[in-house]
Amino acid sequence: MKIGIVSDTHNNLKNVARIVELFNDAKVERVIHTGDITQAKTIDIFAQLAMPMYGVYGNNDQERDALVAAVDRHGFIFQDPPFVLEWAQRSIMVVHDPLEFEGHLDDSVELALHGHTHMYRYEQRQQQVMFNPGECAGHMSGFNAIGVLDLQTLAADLLKF
Repeated sequence: MKIGIVSDTHNNLKNVARIVELFNDAKVERVIHTGDITQAKTIDIFAQLAMPMYGVYGNNDQERDALVAAVDRHGFIFQDPPFVLEWAQRSIMVVHDPLEFEGHLDDSVELALHGHTHMYRYEQRQQQVMFNPGECAGHMSGFNAIGVLDLQTLAADLLKF
């Protein structure tokens, strides 16, 4: 199963439209947003995804009532971190700030996803991968990225735009 990973969209609507195109073209089966969506109109653009989206809320998701309403309206599944998912026989933990792993992350989690730092991270320790695709809300073309991760191998590719 291939999944898409995106973080820290920060209401950059132009980039979010491009992210939707990239995930749809990559034919990922699900998308995970690791937080900092910022406004509900961003969720409305993500509604053009051809697959379901899951995620967590970040520290800049302060218009919470509007975000929750948009998430519900489009049938997405979001919650406060940590969010634990079991997909393709893999245990996945999703947080926004990597500090939120503290007290929750153990060896049973095979894939740990976060955002917040806006910096790329692919770190493998024994049987666990920690991943953040990095910046995607910037205004400089070619420096934005989202991730496509294969749950069978835990290999990740960056899609830069």
